[in-house]
Amino acid sequence: MTETALADALNPETRAFWLHVGTALICGGLIGIERQLRGKAAGIRTSILICLGTALFVTLGSSLPSNQTDPTRVLAQVVSGIGFLGGGVILAREGLITGVTSAAVIWVLAALGAMIGFGHLRATLVLTLITLGILLGVELLEGVFRRLRQGATDRELAS
Repeated sequence: MTETALADALNPETRAFWLHVGTALICGGLIGIERQLRGKAAGIRTSILICLGTALFVTLGSSLPSNQTDPTRVLAQVVSGIGFLGGGVILAREGLITGVTSAAVIWVLAALGAMIGFGHLRATLVLTLITLGILLGVELLEGVFRRLRQGATDRELAS
């Protein structure tokens, strides 16, 4: 993005600001709804805040004069910080590890926020839909595989 576009993305009186905020709300909200409906640790509020916060940090880091900052350093710090947040949702219970998908979703939300911060709004919307497709579609496939496996066990027991 140009310096003018970045300045606009941080000015609440501009369309660019509201497009960035709106994209973060929509993308974080859609993924958050899916997580909330499944009763997962990172629900709607958390997902929106991760997406919005990352977008703000990246936009702010990119808006500073290039002789004073390097946007990739800001991005690197976001990535390491979000890893800490994602690690907080992974738990070990009775020998089972849970929360890995929630941690991965947090990672993706930060990536989506970074894309918003760099001004890639359309790609962010498309990748949000792909993420939802993965979360919902793989669940359906897992159900099919469980039923197929159960059917094979039932056939063996009937013999």
